[in-house]
Amino acid sequence: MLKGCTPWPAEFARRYRDAGYWEGLNLWAVLARVIDRWPDKVALVHGARRLTYAELGAASTALAVQLLYEGLRPLDRAVVQLPNGIEFVVAFFALLRIGVIPVPALPAHRRAEIDHFVEHSGAAAYLVADRVRDFDFRPLAAEIAARRPALRHVLVLGEPGPGQTSLAAMMRAAAPRDSETLLVPNAPAADEVAVMLLSGGTTGLSKLIPRTHDDYAYNARQSASVAGFDPATVFLAVLPLGHNYSLASPGILGALFHGGTAVIAESAAPEAVFSLIERERVTVISAAVPLLVNWLNAGESARHDLGSLKVLMNGGARLAPELRRRAEARFKCTYQESYGTGEGLLCMTRLGDSDAERFNSSGLPVSADDEIRVVDDSGRELPDGEPGQLLCRGPYTVRGYYNNPEATRAAFTADGFYRMGDATRKIGRRVYFEGRINDLVNRGGEKISCEEVENHILAHRGVRAACVVAMPDAVFGEKACAFVLPQPGAALTFEELSAFLAGRGIARFKLPERLEIVAEFPISPAGKILRRELRRMIGEKIAAEKAVRPGAPGPVQ
Repeated sequence: MLKGCTPWPAEFARRYRDAGYWEGLNLWAVLARVIDRWPDKVALVHGARRLTYAELGAASTALAVQLLYEGLRPLDRAVVQLPNGIEFVVAFFALLRIGVIPVPALPAHRRAEIDHFVEHSGAAAYLVADRVRDFDFRPLAAEIAARRPALRHVLVLGEPGPGQTSLAAMMRAAAPRDSETLLVPNAPAADEVAVMLLSGGTTGLSKLIPRTHDDYAYNARQSASVAGFDPATVFLAVLPLGHNYSLASPGILGALFHGGTAVIAESAAPEAVFSLIERERVTVISAAVPLLVNWLNAGESARHDLGSLKVLMNGGARLAPELRRRAEARFKCTYQESYGTGEGLLCMTRLGDSDAERFNSSGLPVSADDEIRVVDDSGRELPDGEPGQLLCRGPYTVRGYYNNPEATRAAFTADGFYRMGDATRKIGRRVYFEGRINDLVNRGGEKISCEEVENHILAHRGVRAACVVAMPDAVFGEKACAFVLPQPGAALTFEELSAFLAGRGIARFKLPERLEIVAEFPISPAGKILRRELRRMIGEKIAAEKAVRPGAPGPVQ
């Protein structure tokens, strides 16, 4: 493997190959197999554009040759910050074909993040759009290129700036006749690093997760199988393609590797999404909590034929059981919860699960060889049903971060288990996510699951969305604060919420002791609610109130 990466021990690699999880094919070869079988089938749809599998292969091949002419070579890294579109997919496969390692960034990332990705990965190239909405990326790219001499190529989709190269022009260039002769020597080995994903989107600067061709192909194929993907699948991609969930869990790659069609949405607005479902006969969507809340509260769905939709998947953050029930009732499809991490492990509810399993659990690991443990703070394995930290090891869970031995030692056990940092419990192999370790409120020793309380709040008809976080308290250390986004026209008071929750029979110590009404939640680039930002907001607000009224207890609303 690339220097700075941790390979799987030989005995584990042999086991995964013998079991057929690792096929010995790089990601391009997996796509090429599908192209050979269904060349004329539509692979990608974006707006009015449609690309068949053969056309996707030809476009990626032509660009791969141009990237070689540009000077890129196998094991170079390329930060890819392209907007959702066919160009993203073509560029991604072109890089993979010549063994250049994409480092997918999100559209919302800016100078601090991109500079970190370029510097830490040692990137030789940066692929970026000229503008996305009102932000011009060309000055940012020029500034980073001046700071990082290893960054030799800035490839711009659109009009390039001074010293930058037109990616669009490279995509328009025809492949020479000797393309295969040029490309074959650059084909990467299946056990080499394919892509570097970004870790932890809500805290600090991301670490780089090196995923191999073997493990990432299995990741995409197997999660897609669990989601019921086949050649008839029409997958709607709404979230950024640079995110592991949208890219390969099962995402675009899962759809393509099963011979399906991937439709790329131009907007996540309800009207745009519902129109696409109707027009393209979409069968499955990968969504996230904020989007699902918006769609559930939108009246536009009644104006569209959504009968083709079979599966509505949620990932990135746990969706409350109450909202899962509403989603199935509103959209008349099967809800599927997806829980996992860029480092590897994926758990998914099964389409044939009971209502109780589908609405309450985080599913089962997608691979029979995913090893999972729930342990206490001392590393002692806990019995079923008892909450602790989830550890995992398996055929698509990495063994370390790229060039970061300190972070690797902190996150991985000596025998190769990854510490998820999540409070979970399990019954058999079924996992129940309780929240991030720091998303539990410790009220004087009593632990409160924010997720559990949020689900009760969401049952109130006046609540559109809710997020519970810890707020500081001089006596108990922490208490629960509920941030609520109300339904239009609803007026919710602290007293009303408290009475409602008490009526649902939960322990009194779990009741939120403050209510904050908000118009929107702070959202990370990956579409997750930024709980740390809410904790910061309430902490600052309480401190300011105490400065005005010294000695006063933290108020309730």
